[in-house]
Amino acid sequence: MKTEYDLSAMNSRRNPYASKLKKPVTMRLSEDVVAYFKGMAADAGVPYQSLINLYLRDCVTQHRQVKIAWPAKS
Repeated sequence: MKTEYDLSAMNSRRNPYASKLKKPVTMRLSEDVVAYFKGMAADAGVPYQSLINLYLRDCVTQHRQVKIAWPAKS
């Protein structure tokens, strides 16, 4: 293998997987929720943001729906 390669003649192209990358978002989460996931992540040896992403991905694949029942106004 050559020790040097001339890459100046290469044609660049867009990354075909760029649309599959993660999108950074800002969320406001309760402190107890963050602490819960940080504790689980520490036990599992993964970053807590990755654990939250895995949990949400599981919700997507299982088609889970949130059932919210607001209290009736009196």
